[in-house]
Amino acid sequence: MARLRRISPTGVPVHLIQRGNNRQTCFATLEDYSAYIGWLKAYSKKYGVDIHAWVLMTNHVHLLCTPQQDGAVSLMMQSIGRRYVQYFNYQYQRSGTLWEGRYKSCLVQAEKYLIEVYRYIEMNPVRAKMVEDPSEYVWSSYQINALGKESDLCTPHPEYLRLGGTKNERLENYRALFAHHVERGLLEEIRLSVNKEMAIGHDRFKEEIEALTGRRLKPQKVGRPIGWRKKTDDI
Repeated sequence: MARLRRISPTGVPVHLIQRGNNRQTCFATLEDYSAYIGWLKAYSKKYGVDIHAWVLMTNHVHLLCTPQQDGAVSLMMQSIGRRYVQYFNYQYQRSGTLWEGRYKSCLVQAEKYLIEVYRYIEMNPVRAKMVEDPSEYVWSSYQINALGKESDLCTPHPEYLRLGGTKNERLENYRALFAHHVERGLLEEIRLSVNKEMAIGHDRFKEEIEALTGRRLKPQKVGRPIGWRKKTDDI
């Protein structure tokens, strides 16, 4: 089956995940994490991609970002991927691929869904039982979005800014969102959307993006089309 064409229209948030090949370790030392963050910072600025949330796990990466020009996300990820593989192979005296093919991504409706994807990403270390609280994990955006740590990588999305009229109010309201885990149904919806490379949002949002790009963003119906038996009998 042919792969669906990847799209990332200007101004539409994107949730993406890049995994290590066969789930192999991609980050083994503090220097590895720092190197990836450095290139993420450099190439997001070069290609015009606003980074809102991220988490670097040992064998995969989650990003939530918004491109400021069409195709910017792909250019950013290709550049980071190449530079990091070169670094990693040299560092560990290895050769060959590191990533599991191309990254997976889905478009995100800002209203309602965007902040939930923030939470999904930054709660990854807690779900993986690496830490008990997201604030304990250094290699995510939680300390910035929830605790106010300064960052020249993170750009707040307008939906994040709507959480409060002041910085302290936004931080407090954002932290309150993490009192509970992401609901199981929404968790599965987010996972399915990014793994199937569709979109997460209301049907109207998906239809608008499909009309804009000509790219299918909803799963096709399973089974034979309605009326197939009648057409067969007529032949």
